This record gives sequence, structure tokens and C-alpha cells, in this order.
Amino acid sequence: MTDPLFSIPMIERFIGFDTISRNSNLPLIHWVRDYLAGLGIASVLTHDETGQKANLFATIGPTDRPGIVLSGHTDVVPCEDQVWTSDPFKLAKLDDRVVGRGVCDMKGFLAIATAFAPIFAARELKTPIHLAMSFDEEVGCLGVPLLLDDLKARGVAPLACIVGEPSQMGLIRAHKGKIGGHVTVTGHAAHSGVAHLGVNAVEAAGEAVARLKQIQRRLRDQGPHNGNFEDPKYTTIQTCMVHGGTAVNIVPNHCVIDFDIRFLPGENPHDYVNELRAHVEREIEPEMKAFDPKCGFLWEFIPGCAALNTAEDDPVMELAKALSGENWSTCVGFGTEAGHFQEAGIPTFICGPGNIDQAHKPDEFLTHDQIARCEAFLWRLVERVGA
Repeated sequence: MTDPLFSIPMIERFIGFDTISRNSNLPLIHWVRDYLAGLGIASVLTHDETGQKANLFATIGPTDRPGIVLSGHTDVVPCEDQVWTSDPFKLAKLDDRVVGRGVCDMKGFLAIATAFAPIFAARELKTPIHLAMSFDEEVGCLGVPLLLDDLKARGVAPLACIVGEPSQMGLIRAHKGKIGGHVTVTGHAAHSGVAHLGVNAVEAAGEAVARLKQIQRRLRDQGPHNGNFEDPKYTTIQTCMVHGGTAVNIVPNHCVIDFDIRFLPGENPHDYVNELRAHVEREIEPEMKAFDPKCGFLWEFIPGCAALNTAEDDPVMELAKALSGENWSTCVGFGTEAGHFQEAGIPTFICGPGNIDQAHKPDEFLTHDQIARCEAFLWRLVERVGA
């Protein structure tokens, strides 16, 4: 067995690539592809429309049977407006931890999995191991659907998927899904001294926001509730941004609302959006359009993530417990790519190093203990799938 914390140099390599979502992730993806090729491991890349971003999917071991996917996203959130004590893209090595952007969320897991590639390759695997690396998870899980479409087209049907989002190496079997809404409200400008000659877009938007709040209160008080989740046990709807108006003496002709829905497994978030739209069309827009037919609401949706809902007694949880050494699992409110794998018919759970409380923060860190626990997890996987 390799010395503990042997994966830190690989973590350092991964952190050195600036893969903030606005940037290309190709330098990292191409480096991983070439590293794996040097071990005799082939990779398949799927690109976005621009050709500047790509997913990577590699198979170690036999290709004639279903395998186990080790999955994560390569993009990280920005560092602007954060005060770091070290360069975010140069791994800082402290006594009990390493620090860098994405080390917890979630390059640490991907790097540790990649560090195990030579170990997997040296074994005569009974079950193949797949490495899956996606782009643009942080801005709406944009990359993983392309990766999954490619697997389906190539007839690749994995046995299971482990998404290495930070869970402190505990087991997560379910999480909420997410969608976002971007609503543009068009009014009719006028001097506020003759407000009756205008249509106030900000006020119309405010009426819609108030309706969203009513729906949220109903869900809070009446449910549906899911006791498997820690608070909140219900679907949440939040208006997160409102922008509109230009001056206090002008009736505003423009306003934009952005809202966020985090929905329980089994819920259809569009039911609540449709309820809001029906209210707008019935109670708000008629008065606006009676004055000017060009006034009204324009609805757009921001991609999010599918909910994950793996049952406690699902066979994949036996694998999860065997690899982690844990006998229990939990459900969380934050979203991941895991729900997309499950929707594609791949049994999935989440287990990865680090604490989600560290994600997106300055001086993001991963403790040595968490790295060691992740390495131990993958050694158990080596013993399970290796000859």
C-alpha cells in the first residue's frame, strides 16, 4: 500500500489550473487525458458548443462489463471579493491541511481518484473503474448531461456512480433539486407626477414576488414535508435578486426578478412556477396590457440540477457502506450532479472529502485526515474490484 497522503502532489497539480466557470477547463482536461494516456488509459471528451470546455470519461479495466464511476466537476467558483491568505491557485501546505480554490469543492476528490489511476491500472480488474470529469457544474450542471448522452449513445451503462462532493466521507443518498427563474417585466415609462400615464414595472414585479412568498409560506406550513431531510423539510422558493427603475421621478418601465427553487425529490418545481404564471396572467398582466399591449412578463429558466433520491435499502448503498465503513446515510439541501446520473438509470450516492461549509469560501481547505479517509475509501474499492 502506498504511503498515506500520497495524493497531495496530484491535488497540487489540479489546483494549479484556474478553472473558474467563466474560463476554459481544457488545460486541465487535456493534462488529465495525457496523463491517463501515459498509463495506457483512453479517454473520451465531449465538448460544449464553443469547443472551449469539455467533459472527460475514461475507463480503466475491461470494457465488456458495467463499471463503477468516480465522478466530479472540474470548475470552481470565482475568488474575487474574497480575502485569501495565499494564492488560490497555488496549493498551500499547512500542518494539518491544504488550502486552495476548489480543493474541497471538488478537485480534491478528482485528484485523489486520478492519483489512484496507476494503482487501478496495475490490477487485473474484475469490475472496470470509470473516471468522469465534467464542466460547468457551478453554473447549472451544464456539462454532465452531454457526458451522459454520450454514454447512452455508446452503450455504456455503469453499474454505479460515486459523486465525490464534500460529505466529510459520510454517505449522502438524497438531495434536493434546483431550478432558477429569470423574469423580465416590461412596463411603460412616464413622469411620476403623471403616474397614471405609465405602467410601473417594479410594482408589477413586486406583486409577483409577493405571490411567490405566499406559495413559500404554504409549502412551509402545509407541505409536502419530507422527514428524511434536516430543516427545511419542504421545497424552498426564494426571490434572490430584483433590479429595476432609474430615478424616483420616473415610472419604471423595466424590472428583472431572479428566483431560486430547491425542490424535494418527487416534487415538480414547474408546478409552482405555473401557479405563479397563472396568477400573473390572471391578476397582473391584464391591467398592464390594457394600457399598452407591449407590457408584460417574459419568463426564462436557469438550468439547475436534478434531485437525488436513492433509497436506504438500494443495493448501491451496500457498496457505499462497504467502502466508507459507515452504516448510515443522510439527505441534504444542496444540489450536485448525482441526480443526473440517477435519472440516467445509474445507481448513485455521494461520498467525498471535505466539509460543504468550506465550499466557495476564501482559504478553502481540505484536512489531511479527510485526504487519508478518501484514500482509504479508494483502497477498499481497489480490493473490491481488483483480482
